[in-house]
Amino acid sequence: MLAERAASSFADPSVPDLAPYSFVLPEERIALAPAPDRSDARLMLLDRRTRSISHHRIRDLPALLDPGDLLVLNDSRVIPAFLSCQEPRLSLLLLDEQEPLLWKALAEPARRASPGRALLFVARPGEPDEERLTAEVVEVRSRGERLLRFSRPFLLERFGSPPLPPYIRKRRSRSPSTHSFDVERYQTVFARQPGSVAAPTAGLHFTPELLARLPHAFVTLHVGPGTFRPIGPEEWRAGRLHPERFAVPPGLAEAARAARRLVAVGTTVARVLESAPDLRERSGTTDLFLRPPCSFQRTGALLTNFHLPRSSLFLLVCAFAGLDLVQEAYREAIARDYRFYSYGDAMLIL
Repeated sequence: MLAERAASSFADPSVPDLAPYSFVLPEERIALAPAPDRSDARLMLLDRRTRSISHHRIRDLPALLDPGDLLVLNDSRVIPAFLSCQEPRLSLLLLDEQEPLLWKALAEPARRASPGRALLFVARPGEPDEERLTAEVVEVRSRGERLLRFSRPFLLERFGSPPLPPYIRKRRSRSPSTHSFDVERYQTVFARQPGSVAAPTAGLHFTPELLARLPHAFVTLHVGPGTFRPIGPEEWRAGRLHPERFAVPPGLAEAARAARRLVAVGTTVARVLESAPDLRERSGTTDLFLRPPCSFQRTGALLTNFHLPRSSLFLLVCAFAGLDLVQEAYREAIARDYRFYSYGDAMLIL
């Protein structure tokens, strides 16, 4: 099954203590498209105090949260970072612009992006002309990353597509209409700060109307490639993850003091809240690895999607709610046909 392949490839078998964080997911439980309406996605409520589970919809959030709760959301914007190279035939995920025209990227298959190789790109289908762009592979770096130098400035929107997870991209039509759909839906309605190469998926469920009914604030964390990379021995031993850029805006510390509880919308927000516990204005990077048996200083509740087994995201959820309770919740989610992963349903942990 697809999920079993993902689980076995996601974690290095030499990493200790990950077997309890594995589960088998039927392939049909993996969401390839979101709910027709964002707020119509299903929502499992997991109460840590009573150890109870109940079932709702995202639109029920105002009734499920308490007065004084403050939602904190990630306003990072996903960039159209997925490029298809015409010659040679390969795919690129652009990760970060190091300096003008110089990008760090991942290539698939990587062997076709050797140092000195020239790459040719044509504007994606649906653009008004066949604009061309070239790049050269300058360097191969650790973890398979490539450094590319592009020949001239270009609009990423003309050549790139939403960086959908591979399990979605490989099973979807590449028609212009599908592209337009994902441009809208693989982006939160409140996205403002460009920089992510994967969506902060818990935020995908919100509509402007729902958000207007809930007290909320924003932080920024730009989701990097480490979100879908394996947990390797180095990360496990060091207790640190891939660094990701984040920012805390002015005023959040004051809003947090006035709130009864901070509700992190997504694991990315939880990482920011726990990386900057005073919540004063700042920017920087975080490599915080939240895994059992860590404690949470600022995160009072967590809204999150259903994650890959053995992933850093699943370990964070287990650290927050406890392994036994999360295992029970995931078993029930599978039995009740919840939809998993980026375009799937959500869980609210109180």
